[in-house]
Amino acid sequence: MSLIVNELVGLPGVIAAGEYSYRGDRFAHKGQLNDEMARMASIMCRATSLSQHMQVGILESFCPDCGLAPARGWVVHGPDFSVCNVANVFCFLDNRGARLNEVVELMKKRLADADTDLI
Repeated sequence: MSLIVNELVGLPGVIAAGEYSYRGDRFAHKGQLNDEMARMASIMCRATSLSQHMQVGILESFCPDCGLAPARGWVVHGPDFSVCNVANVFCFLDNRGARLNEVVELMKKRLADADTDLI
């Protein structure tokens, strides 16, 4: 498991963090998710990332070099909880105690050199 997962779980309001393989055959996690919930979370994050990459590809065909590609990550921010994903690392947050900007900034910094190819 990468060091960033340990860093993320140590931040206030972070429920769980983990990473998954782009092939979908492996995942690892820490925090307040049991193995089955973490497995489902990794599948959801992988599927959303694949969709995001497709959508960025479509947008780039209409607006080449407009700064969307390569896709680096995504955030879903709901009223109570948020999910952040950069490269193949995910993080679940409780909005009452988490600092979303801090989490995203850490993920962007630590995963800046992560491969963007989904293989």
